[in-house]
Amino acid sequence: MATSVRAKPDGSPPPAAPPSSPGPRRRRSASASARWRSTLYRWDIKAIPYVFIAPFFLTFAAFGLFPLIYTGWLSLNRVELGGEPQWKGLENYTDLATSEFFWNALVNTFTIGVISTVPQLLMALGLAHLLNYKLRGRGFFRIAILAPYATSIAAATLVFAQLFNTDYGMINTVLDLIGIGPVQWESSKWPAQIAISVIVTWRWTGYNALIYLAAMQAVPQDLYEAASLDGASRWRQFISVTIPSIRPTILFTVVVSTIGATQLFGEPMLYGGSVGISGGSGNQFQTLALLMYEKGWVNNALGQASAIAWIMLLLLLIVGGVQALVSRHNRNKLGG
Repeated sequence: MATSVRAKPDGSPPPAAPPSSPGPRRRRSASASARWRSTLYRWDIKAIPYVFIAPFFLTFAAFGLFPLIYTGWLSLNRVELGGEPQWKGLENYTDLATSEFFWNALVNTFTIGVISTVPQLLMALGLAHLLNYKLRGRGFFRIAILAPYATSIAAATLVFAQLFNTDYGMINTVLDLIGIGPVQWESSKWPAQIAISVIVTWRWTGYNALIYLAAMQAVPQDLYEAASLDGASRWRQFISVTIPSIRPTILFTVVVSTIGATQLFGEPMLYGGSVGISGGSGNQFQTLALLMYEKGWVNNALGQASAIAWIMLLLLLIVGGVQALVSRHNRNKLGG
């Protein structure tokens, strides 16, 4: 029998029935769902960034870290193609320490690096300084100086090899017109290294100039205006304002150029032609990279080639350490 709800004596409507409370099962389900969403949120915040960067680390581990470790292990063994590795410990390194070919390659790498890096960076600074001013056709010149960098190493080296040819090269023809005898650009040590350095300088000067130009454009114009009010010429502004302001960029290019000089391979190999792997008939321009290639693929001594690779890595780590020390010194000096 249905029950009727009676109105109150004053005529007001009867009170509404209280809502029914959810049962224990629904409360547990809602609580579990909230905990699950909270867990997914925490995992999303913590794990998703690692998922995004995982491809880089996986690629680095496969193509960078593993070859590095494996090369280090090979450097402690005697390895020949098709044969089993034989443990030798540090013997490969001691053999290199007593090898005149290794020390010759090390000295050649250093000298070619110096005579190619110093003029290259000085010319890059000058070009960047000119392009930093308002010139007619400035955009064209900025693109043009990058053209050598976009040129193939093989094409550029073959052209310069013809220019420096001892018998019919244009360089010796011009030198002959001014009374200088033919220079042995291929068989003599210093002329050959200078020729290779010219190729490296030609190819990388424009690239470094654009890096310097980007740094110069970030220098506040207020500094130049203050220097101009003090009567400083453009040269004085370049020395006292531009150079100190882009010092970190200069240090960066020095380090990168040094790394490139340590790994120099394509230019000397192609310049030497049939004897390019040996760095000339008398090893006069053989670099560490060429010696490593010759040891591994010509002499079939992969263990010694791996040892040379690790020595090159040690040299690069030393260069990086020096850069870190210089950068810290500059920061402390600016902070003080």
